[in-house]
Amino acid sequence: MIAKVIVDVPTSQTDRAFDYLIPEKWTGIISPGMRVVVPFGPRKIQGFVLKTEEDSTVAKMKAIEEVLDVEPILTNELLRLGDWLTEQTLCYKVSAYQVMLPAALRTKVKKEIRCLCSVKELPVALQPFFKEKGSIQWDHIQKEAPELLPELQKAVKKKLIDMNYRVQEKGKKKTEKFIRVAKHVNSLLEALQMIGARAHKQRELLTYLYEEGRAVSMKALLETGKTTRATVKGLIEKGFIVETDEEVYRDPFLEKEIKPTKPLPLTAAQEHAINPIFAAIERQVFEPFLLHGVTGSGKTEVYLQAIERVLANGKEAIVLVPEISLTPQMVQRFRARFGSLVAVLHSGLSMGEKYDEWRKIHRKEVKVVVGARSAVFAPFENLGIIIIDEEHESSYKQEENPRYHARDVAMYRGEFHHCPVVLGSATPALESYARAKRNVYTLLPLTERVNNRAMPTVEVVDMRDELRNGNRSMFSQALFEKLQQRLERKEQSVLFLNRRGYSTFVMCRDCGYVASCEHCDISFTYHRSHHSLKCHYCGHEERMPETCQSCGSEHIRFFGSGTQKVEEELARVLPEARVIRMDVDTTRKKGAHERLLTKFGQGDADILLGTQMIAKGLDFPNITLVGVLAADSMLHIPDFRATERTFQLLAQVSGRAGRHQLPGEVIVQTYTPDHYSIELVKANNYEQFYEAEMKYRRMSGYPPYYYLALVNVSHPELTKVIGVTEKIVHFLKDELSSQSVVLGPVVSPVARIKDRYRYQCLIKYKVEPNLTKILKEVQQHFLHETSRGQLQVNIDLQPYLFM
Repeated sequence: MIAKVIVDVPTSQTDRAFDYLIPEKWTGIISPGMRVVVPFGPRKIQGFVLKTEEDSTVAKMKAIEEVLDVEPILTNELLRLGDWLTEQTLCYKVSAYQVMLPAALRTKVKKEIRCLCSVKELPVALQPFFKEKGSIQWDHIQKEAPELLPELQKAVKKKLIDMNYRVQEKGKKKTEKFIRVAKHVNSLLEALQMIGARAHKQRELLTYLYEEGRAVSMKALLETGKTTRATVKGLIEKGFIVETDEEVYRDPFLEKEIKPTKPLPLTAAQEHAINPIFAAIERQVFEPFLLHGVTGSGKTEVYLQAIERVLANGKEAIVLVPEISLTPQMVQRFRARFGSLVAVLHSGLSMGEKYDEWRKIHRKEVKVVVGARSAVFAPFENLGIIIIDEEHESSYKQEENPRYHARDVAMYRGEFHHCPVVLGSATPALESYARAKRNVYTLLPLTERVNNRAMPTVEVVDMRDELRNGNRSMFSQALFEKLQQRLERKEQSVLFLNRRGYSTFVMCRDCGYVASCEHCDISFTYHRSHHSLKCHYCGHEERMPETCQSCGSEHIRFFGSGTQKVEEELARVLPEARVIRMDVDTTRKKGAHERLLTKFGQGDADILLGTQMIAKGLDFPNITLVGVLAADSMLHIPDFRATERTFQLLAQVSGRAGRHQLPGEVIVQTYTPDHYSIELVKANNYEQFYEAEMKYRRMSGYPPYYYLALVNVSHPELTKVIGVTEKIVHFLKDELSSQSVVLGPVVSPVARIKDRYRYQCLIKYKVEPNLTKILKEVQQHFLHETSRGQLQVNIDLQPYLFM
């Protein structure tokens, strides 16, 4: 038998199946979707079996060396999904499979040097390395004695030593020591008599284990003080108990105990929204739904009850949430309803935790997966529903290869499994809402909050007036007074600013010089905690200068405000306020999101200050005030979606206030109060915003009226970048139909990142059947240069980032 294997080398030369012989011992065992180790040139590497056949046209074939899985880790559906993803995103096939698996299932290759003779026969210089053991790591020699490489080469030629490649999985299974009563112990009384009356602790432990009748974790026994190591050792030596290493799952949850919840009675509007979903579940048909529910309208309860119906039918569910910050509260709700049937997958977990959660899914030990973007690939084989919460979020789009959108993958899988896909949002993406208007998606509106609670009142403050009135603070008079009121009334507030750091840039007041990153064309952000300047693009960091690098002046000042500066200002003007800051800098540590949100939920802080990670999904009964500090910071970004993102973010963050008994207020501080995205947040009118924004999209020729494709070119030399981009633009204009528009070549909004110059061109089209074929030709043409690493040509068929 022959196996068609795709090898784990993401290059265009290897982007095809290679034929390998299946050794007789594995005939009937190796099947599509398994990982194997195969010889590839001088190396041994991991590969995925795509299919097995009886014969091959290849005359000379190598055999598969090792099988890494007992059963396939990629189902037939995921193998087909890999083909579809390759076509849709122009990526390599192996990249499509890698994105479906946890990093722990990827492999690393270790180079080993084995001694084939007695140590005395080796050259004298090599003998010390092989005295203790017969093989050593190649890295060890390279680090300890690189000068011995010529000696090694001679020894290999003489066949005294041999180079061996060992493929190892990155993930390790976690084991713990367990103890149980030995099999030969049939009578507890007899065993206790043999132990002797004076060994009380040993008698107690043996009685406990005998009554439990199963293996018990040694760690748990020691932690609860039920026994000591000496007691266990004594019983093992006497042969009454045995100790074994057993595999255990790592627990990704900080909160161990969660109170179970029961389904809540649905409102008439929720009933109206959930019935069509129930109908699709029962009929087992693919139907995309757009659940357009205002913040606080009870979308989560609709999700939970739809999943309950799916589980009752013996099927499985995937729930996607956009950010890790959102995941803790969401996961708690799902665990409270479905208990141990829930697995969680997101980037805040360690490699080992992700590996364990993935294995629970693969082994069918769980029925519900809650997670970020990549959870859409969960290896379920009997899917009954896929839910995407906050479907408008740009984090559902992956920005490196394969550049997929989780929404598209969900639609593909929903169609394959004949199950509904529910997209939920208070502010849907314009493209999704346009599809719902055209009946491509079924629209399910939830226009009122649960129990008819009022939406928060929104007040827009013109910061230009504040300046005219002599208020130079970052808090308007209205916001400051309302923060004071909340402190007096023991209520909580949320302050939102979409900028981390202390100040957005550092400038010399004498000559106007702005401190910028030497590797990227972008200004530094000042971080007060380390008194340093940081580039948020490449991570480069420098000490804050005392004098201007350009003119030597000492008048260097900070401009703009980041979350650190707001925190400091709050401490100055409201010293009694307890503040929790949530941004990338404070949530780096594992579990930090969960800890900070739990602390805030328990009332240990009065103000939650943060970036967009606090804008969505938070549901705390005591929040009655939301303050938006720089509403227009996102409005003036060179991106056609800037207005839409501003409206979405402001509507989402406003929705954190007044979700329970207490009424909510929102203060939006801005320098452009007349902009329609800010005015319509005040009116809480998505429909009107949709109409206004669609007019601009139609006039400018942007989605949903046109499709887009973006070609990004980067290289350390500017002339090379311009030359290549011009060539691509000429080729595209010649090949594409006259109805399509090619814009460019033009410099990217951030012209240089990590010492690489960046240019781009944009394709706008309505119907272009040969587009993928034409773009593949572009990739092929520059293949030789891109494979050498200097030139990069990236193609995105659904661009969300233009920076």
